[in-house]
Amino acid sequence: MAGTVNPDLKKERENASFHPEKVTNFLYGGPGVVKRKRELESLVLNDPDFQSEDLNFLSREQQYETQMKKSILMVTKGEKLKITDFKDQLTYRSAVVGSDAPTFGVHVSMFLPTLYGQATQEQKDKWLKMAEKYAIIGTYAQTEMGHGTFLRGLETTATYDPTTQEFVINTPTITAYKWWPGGLGKSSNYCVLMAQLYIHGKSYGPHPFMVQIRSLQDHKPLPGVTVGDIGPKFGYNSVDNGFLAFNNVRIPRENMLMKYSRVEPDGTYVKPPSTKLAYGTMVQVRANIVMYSGVVLAKAVTIATRYSCVRRQSEMKPGHPEPQVLDYVTQQYKLFPYLAAAYAFWLTGQTMMSVYTTSSSQISKGDISVLPELHALSASLKALSSAAANVGMEECRLACGGHGYSHASGLPRLYTNATPASTAEGEHVVLMLQTARYLMKSYNQSLQGEKLAGSVAYLSGVQPVPAAGRTRNMLDLGVLCDAYRHRAARVVHETAAQLRSELQAGKDQADAWNATSVDLVKAATAHSQYFVVKNFAERLTDSTLDSSISDVLTRLCQLHALHGLVNNSGDFLEDGYLTGTDIRQARRHINALMAKLRPDAVALVDAFDFPDGILNSLLGRYDGNVYEHLLEWAKASPLNKTDVHQSYHKYLKPFLEANRAKL
Repeated sequence: MAGTVNPDLKKERENASFHPEKVTNFLYGGPGVVKRKRELESLVLNDPDFQSEDLNFLSREQQYETQMKKSILMVTKGEKLKITDFKDQLTYRSAVVGSDAPTFGVHVSMFLPTLYGQATQEQKDKWLKMAEKYAIIGTYAQTEMGHGTFLRGLETTATYDPTTQEFVINTPTITAYKWWPGGLGKSSNYCVLMAQLYIHGKSYGPHPFMVQIRSLQDHKPLPGVTVGDIGPKFGYNSVDNGFLAFNNVRIPRENMLMKYSRVEPDGTYVKPPSTKLAYGTMVQVRANIVMYSGVVLAKAVTIATRYSCVRRQSEMKPGHPEPQVLDYVTQQYKLFPYLAAAYAFWLTGQTMMSVYTTSSSQISKGDISVLPELHALSASLKALSSAAANVGMEECRLACGGHGYSHASGLPRLYTNATPASTAEGEHVVLMLQTARYLMKSYNQSLQGEKLAGSVAYLSGVQPVPAAGRTRNMLDLGVLCDAYRHRAARVVHETAAQLRSELQAGKDQADAWNATSVDLVKAATAHSQYFVVKNFAERLTDSTLDSSISDVLTRLCQLHALHGLVNNSGDFLEDGYLTGTDIRQARRHINALMAKLRPDAVALVDAFDFPDGILNSLLGRYDGNVYEHLLEWAKASPLNKTDVHQSYHKYLKPFLEANRAKL
């Protein structure tokens, strides 16, 4: 009966070993934060103005228009409700748009932060209030058709003309067209433009410029500006990602964002204290993506886990009732490692945002010593988490069988909207190589006797291999962290040796680096996996956790570490640090952990606290009434508005009648 909870889900919740609310409080930072989160979500979910037809049934133009309307309502209602705290705004915005992005997403996530971080006080006085009050809408135009991650290769030019004290912006080639910025296609009238700075014929590398691209009167492109939407994509089809080109567009000298570097009226260039300061916006977005990866993976696992308890399939024992799909150990093997990974990346994301906030504070005070580590950490963790989320979301979809293929499950839209994170703000391999460069430099510094700090402190020495025959408790988180640390340090050490070997063989730096690149990516991956496992284990030392919560979260941490260890067992066995016996023990522990986590699986996904209106999945409904709502959803399809579609009279009827006449 509608309104009641599916009995299988009800039973799962009754049999859990802990209360999910306690884990929810841990995940979000306390009961007060959770209470506020729910208040903000309720404001959206109970507001009829935010209700719309299912986006899956709308054309792309209708989706864009719907999200535009919702985005404007979100801003105006947010102001009326005085939602001013940044985290509150994120929660409110997330409740409005679900897995999609708001029309003004890049305005908030990149355009405004760039003005905050890279504009002078005079420039902030000129533009910031307009941007904050949505008197102008901006985007961040960096990626080009022919260049994305390699910023030094950007082709758009900003040439300084000292006679008029202006920059002349040009798009010299087709590959220099700006391509992909969200909100650029139809919505934005300003952009922060990353372009190669030229003064007196000399290039000074990419710099940010504030450029108006559309009229504030009629929204038409300004003279010399070519701008539009790039068309349908794999996902995010409610967002107007755009293209942009310039033909001799002149902007005042004051439009170059000059907090860190500047151009004087006579063309004198004043360089920044560090070239990486210009990439502050990207670092922030990468830190956000780590958190985002944990959230989208948590949503996918919530859907698949709840549905796996509602769905009954086949006979495990002849003559017995069909069991819940989650009772099959193979299904547990599909889902539970990603449940553990969702928790791991959720907590890593929080740590990454905390590191970013602390580092930004130091940078704003003039201390740029934290920049290299911040850049390296955000790069590898963004790459690791987004890749894991991609694989995990697809595994969750497959775990839902045929119904996972339907948009009703919420999984296709979640996946296609989340998967750009693997390439946005830096492609996976390129980012890992950036982190590897930092690791090689840090390792070489340790060889010179320099003391390393922060996330690379462990590189000061490769831990000795334990004596053969030593037995270990492979459930001990200390033992597991030590194993990940040893593996990361050893892989970095061996990669550095391989790089040296290539150089000694006569290769130049670039060719030696390319020849070693597979090992370098492996080193950066091992480094970031160690960070995630260590961070998870450290978060469990919180003395406020009661034993029921500590026990279940420890099992998740053990599973995450052991699963990664077994999947990469060659790395741990290669130098004899672990033995075949250790790996076999790890596999047995994984089996045991699956069985222990099985009764708590639904409570663990409930703890993520996604209301149905935000999860947007019929398979993952909190009440478990999947089949009734699947049928109701299907009947709502526009194709079912009439018993006979107009195409029948137009095409099918004459075709059938002509064929019958031939009989």
